[in-house]
Amino acid sequence: MSRRALIVGINHYDHAGVNNLSGCIPDANAMREVLGRHEDNRPNYDCLILTSNTSRITRVNLRSALVELFAFDGDVLFYFSGHGSLEETGGYLVSQDGEPGDPGIHMDEIIRLANGSRARSVLIIIDCCFSGNMGNVSTNQGGQHAQAQLREGMTILAASRPSEPSMEVGGQGVFTELVVGALKGGAANVRGRVSAASIYGYVEAALGAWDQRPIYKSHAKQLDSVRECEPLILDDLLRKIPEFFPTSDHVHLLDPTFEEQNVHCAKPENVAIFKIFKQYQIVGLLKNRSGRDLYWTAEQSGGVYLTPLGEFYWRLASGGRI
Repeated sequence: MSRRALIVGINHYDHAGVNNLSGCIPDANAMREVLGRHEDNRPNYDCLILTSNTSRITRVNLRSALVELFAFDGDVLFYFSGHGSLEETGGYLVSQDGEPGDPGIHMDEIIRLANGSRARSVLIIIDCCFSGNMGNVSTNQGGQHAQAQLREGMTILAASRPSEPSMEVGGQGVFTELVVGALKGGAANVRGRVSAASIYGYVEAALGAWDQRPIYKSHAKQLDSVRECEPLILDDLLRKIPEFFPTSDHVHLLDPTFEEQNVHCAKPENVAIFKIFKQYQIVGLLKNRSGRDLYWTAEQSGGVYLTPLGEFYWRLASGGRI
């Protein structure tokens, strides 16, 4: 398997000055469940999960796991749910043995490991307070116009802004609950593919202006799929779009021979095309001028054409990229 994920959830902390949490272990388990396999049960990420009810997640142990993760030369994902801390020296992930003044792993250290990694791609998903500091230059920590330094192929999804807390509701992090929903298909495109960018779009839209605000940082050269869900339409049908529409603005004329209910004149080859057009319409790739059901377009010998989304997939299909 060419994908590895380190998933960390810390509910329990040693120091009396660090409050225990309730939602981080459920968050980590939910992420492992959704990342481990695609929706069709094909293997996805090979997940190593560390949770504070079964492991000692000290700064030493967490650092060791991170070093091993970033030594991998495939696709790597790091997920963390727990306390975050903002010190004068920058942001930290609080380890299980963290304490005030010495909280755990500096976010800069994680970025240095990731920036120096042999990994093909790096995705970091952080659900903790002040998580928006991840990737920022330390001298700008918490600043209004902080700068990020990320190697090519790295993306960060953070639950909140650099100076902002992250919330738990009902025993689960608000951010992680939305990320899991996105990975289960809420952020999938018509081909069923969920990217880091689409996850961010899903989460950002679900949180209001008065809620915590997620952060997206990326130096990705392409939008890889984080997970694949059941497609709304098969790739084979997407590849056929240029067969029916020689140009992206082509209008395909219909007539009563396309409707199978017209037993006196229906043509099997046109009926087959009509069924495909209905699938295109359902997923937003095709429309008619009237906005009515395609049945009436055929009955009235009208035309259908591609939507802007349909034109996008026409370009992909025409260029052999599907």
